[in-house]
Amino acid sequence: MSLETEDAAAEPGDVSASPPIPEPVAGPGMGPLAYSLALAVILADQLSKLWVLYSLNLQALGSVKVLGPLRLTMVWNQGVSFGMFRADTGWMRWLLVIFSLAVAIIIAVWVRRVQRPLLGWGFGLIMGGAIGNMIDRVRLGAVADFIDVQALMFPWVFNIADSAITIGVVLLLIDTYLTDRRERRERASA
Repeated sequence: MSLETEDAAAEPGDVSASPPIPEPVAGPGMGPLAYSLALAVILADQLSKLWVLYSLNLQALGSVKVLGPLRLTMVWNQGVSFGMFRADTGWMRWLLVIFSLAVAIIIAVWVRRVQRPLLGWGFGLIMGGAIGNMIDRVRLGAVADFIDVQALMFPWVFNIADSAITIGVVLLLIDTYLTDRRERRERASA
């Protein structure tokens, strides 16, 4: 069995000729991790909303004290995360649905090339949160928010999907910082 090289001038017995360098195998990257995490976020988000809306019936109760500074307070969010950029019109709701879907698809495609675990975790959380809130907009016309820690001077009521998006963005920022720091250290030592 002989190895073919790209160097056509190499003689058959020439030991200085380099063996072929195999092409890197394109694997799934962090895709499976991100997809699994996104699915877990979607399930946790949607199950918690089903419980709050239909078992606890938080719409009728309005607000319930849970423990310490934590309350469950029903808020219908027609905007983006934490109620920013309100979308009171019907067309704006569908624009947010399309935007959420586009973000999730772009991340789903891109994360297959990602090799760093923090990016996989971050993108999985963001993808799951975007889809969780998108499901609410399609199914309910607005996003169901209910986690209330205003006693801790946090002014917004939010949900599990919002939390996943926020934590995902923080993980992306940490990865960017650590990667930049490592690259600067490598340049300085070279």
